[in-house]
Amino acid sequence: MDGRKWRRLKDTRVYFLGRYAQKRLSEFQEKEATEYIAQARRQFHFESNQRTCNMTVLSMLPPLKEAIVNQLNSESLTALLKTKPANKLEIWEDLKIISFTRTIVAVYSTCMLVVLLRVQLNIIGGYLYLDNSAGKNTTTPLAPPDVQQQYLSSIQHLLGDGLMELMTVVKKAVQSSLGDVPLKQSLSLLEVEQQLSWIRAEVEAGLMSRYMLADDENALADQACGLTKNDTVTIRLLNETRDMLDSPDFTTVLNVSLNRGFSRLLDNLAEFFRPPPGDSAPGLAPDNLSAVSLPVAKIIPIVNGQVNYICSETPSHFVQDLLMNDQVKEFAANVYETFSTPQDLQK
Repeated sequence: MDGRKWRRLKDTRVYFLGRYAQKRLSEFQEKEATEYIAQARRQFHFESNQRTCNMTVLSMLPPLKEAIVNQLNSESLTALLKTKPANKLEIWEDLKIISFTRTIVAVYSTCMLVVLLRVQLNIIGGYLYLDNSAGKNTTTPLAPPDVQQQYLSSIQHLLGDGLMELMTVVKKAVQSSLGDVPLKQSLSLLEVEQQLSWIRAEVEAGLMSRYMLADDENALADQACGLTKNDTVTIRLLNETRDMLDSPDFTTVLNVSLNRGFSRLLDNLAEFFRPPPGDSAPGLAPDNLSAVSLPVAKIIPIVNGQVNYICSETPSHFVQDLLMNDQVKEFAANVYETFSTPQDLQK
């Protein structure tokens, strides 16, 4: 083969290799652009879903507060005390137990509400993303509207039977810890913190998920013959939720939220334990946890009023702390990622 033919053949090969490389580059860029758009769309949907979570939590706080106050009605006891009854001391003792119980229940139930709704709405959000994805292989929705409503209505357990069970457990722990503490005995903030720690240890020794989700598996199994297709999908969602609630990650996030919630409660109480300006004891900082002690009878109304702050429908520092917590956000992102990824890709 002479030199000219060789050069022409070489040029032809270079030309086709160049065209092939251009085509592959174009395909790669198109794939990258498609994946980027899909990821951006997914991120936008996730962030929108988190805003929905936050708004849902705030909308649920008034009925939660109402349920707590109705069942642990300290106001009726306060009204009785104003009538100067003969059993005044007995009423004060009841008021002590109920005041601490309802505030502690408010912390627990608000934290549970935040993390449970994060799980439920991100499971639903993930499935809705898949339902609206262009590449979805089937026309059967993973989370039809009726299923969403049925599934999300399970939150009522936390506002009903679950809350009642939580109240019973907390009240028993409060009675065990504070029952023998006289009304005239003075407690520092540090001693109040210790009392809360003892109460928490007793309450959290049990399985916390039972307050958040009803265990209806046996009842549903008995009804299996009469279940509709939507019922079956709802049961699957609830079982997936139970799996999440039983996971170590959920336990960690709930503990982080509870620690933050009780820390914020102590911050609120600390405002009432500050010494008057210029009246702090020598050698003690004004914010020292042992600097000021108050009689239990004076601590009761302070603790009693905290439920209005904890379960406030306007975003309080307490609720904001829970909603904006980085570990809660990260956990929510992991739940959404799990349920917005097609099953075939998960495998």
